[in-house]
Amino acid sequence: MAATWVDRYKVGRYRVFRWRYELSLAQKFGLALGMACVTGLMAQLRIPLPWTPVPITGQVLAVLLAGVLLGRWWGGISQALYAGLGAAGIPWFAGWSGGYAILAGPTGGYIIGFILAALFLGHFSDKYIRARDFLPMLGLMLFANFFLIHGLGLLHLGLWLQLVEGKAFTLWQLIWMGTIPFIGGDVTKAIIAAVIAKGITPKQAFNGEVDAGKVKGWRIP
Repeated sequence: MAATWVDRYKVGRYRVFRWRYELSLAQKFGLALGMACVTGLMAQLRIPLPWTPVPITGQVLAVLLAGVLLGRWWGGISQALYAGLGAAGIPWFAGWSGGYAILAGPTGGYIIGFILAALFLGHFSDKYIRARDFLPMLGLMLFANFFLIHGLGLLHLGLWLQLVEGKAFTLWQLIWMGTIPFIGGDVTKAIIAAVIAKGITPKQAFNGEVDAGKVKGWRIP
């Protein structure tokens, strides 16, 4: 009975991802808009910190899963919609805020980094079956979070602080304000997202993956 349930689940997740792959452009756009809304809701899980203008928020979990759920391009498009519509005034940034001033503020670089992170994860999860296991996915998500999101976030934060404070901050000072306080939370969110991604993604080809037929016997060195 247990084996039958597992087999049905594996078939079901394959069919869902195959269905997602075969959707029309309008339907994929609708899913991307829906994921942007999910990101906006997750952004309201917000914990301000006294020593930095960058709060802890929940939307990173949605960002990490956007590429996995929507695939190549469309995960990134969902985050572009989140950033663009939020800048246009929809109040779904952290604290139910919206407007261009948020993108120009201290957290703007992180929000733009969401787009790159979702594009990056969507590319690998769609193109490589191997990427859908826990450890490879966790590695990809940690890279997307700390290099893509935080990289752009720190660059923008440094420029913003220079304009506001009138002085340049060192890289270490920026890392202390914009990355160090979030390491524990971001690693936890990446682990949760990688567990979810491993469970929901099919381990067989559904859209012409380049490593189809090569996954058996593959091990991390």
